[in-house]
Amino acid sequence: MSNKLFAAFVTCGDPDIKTTKQIIYELQRGGADLIELGIPFSDPTAEGPVIQEANYRALSGGITTDKIFDMVRDIRNDIHIPLFFMTYANVVFSYGTERFMKTAAEAGISGIILPEVPYEEKDEFAVPAKKYGLDYISLIAPTSKERITMIAKEATGFVYCVSSLGVTGTRERITTDIASMTELVRSVTDIPALVGFGISTPEQAHKISESSDGVIIGSAIMKLVAKYGSKCPPYIYEYAKSIKEAL
Repeated sequence: MSNKLFAAFVTCGDPDIKTTKQIIYELQRGGADLIELGIPFSDPTAEGPVIQEANYRALSGGITTDKIFDMVRDIRNDIHIPLFFMTYANVVFSYGTERFMKTAAEAGISGIILPEVPYEEKDEFAVPAKKYGLDYISLIAPTSKERITMIAKEATGFVYCVSSLGVTGTRERITTDIASMTELVRSVTDIPALVGFGISTPEQAHKISESSDGVIIGSAIMKLVAKYGSKCPPYIYEYAKSIKEAL
């Protein structure tokens, strides 16, 4: 048994909320250790084309933040792994930051990831998140060098290490020196350092996990959603299982 973690990402509401529920169940069954629930936004700047299109499909289908909160409440008793929201500052801000954090905590969410909020501006969200017991997940980019330890020192939940510059999406190869990033993180905190952006195959997951505490995979999962639509859950289960076995 490996103690490497597999964090899976899914865009809520693509192709519809009923399918999203099934995907979450199948990811858990396939071995995911935590799931990031993407709340769609019309201008997801950190995302590549796969997740941008998933956002667009979900929004076109009428998904709202409240519908996602309802879904989380519905599934919470059957899902025993942590659930994190991944979204954009605008989504939280327009819902009302305090109200968003309170509602998320009451629904059973463990934490929140806002990829475009700079470290220097995080308190606007991190402080209310902490007030309601939510982990505010910090992202560390390959360019963060001297900032890595500074950011990691204050991190809660897990540290999201971004494997490559640019947007999310699958990559042929990942050239960033992951090991030196995770070493810096480990020098100041013992929370898990998970690596995301660009990982899609079991081989990549295995290789990345050799120098980290696990991987975060999103685009490869959402490609299956795009390909199979509402029939995707069994394919996602098989995929999750292959990743977890590789770890």
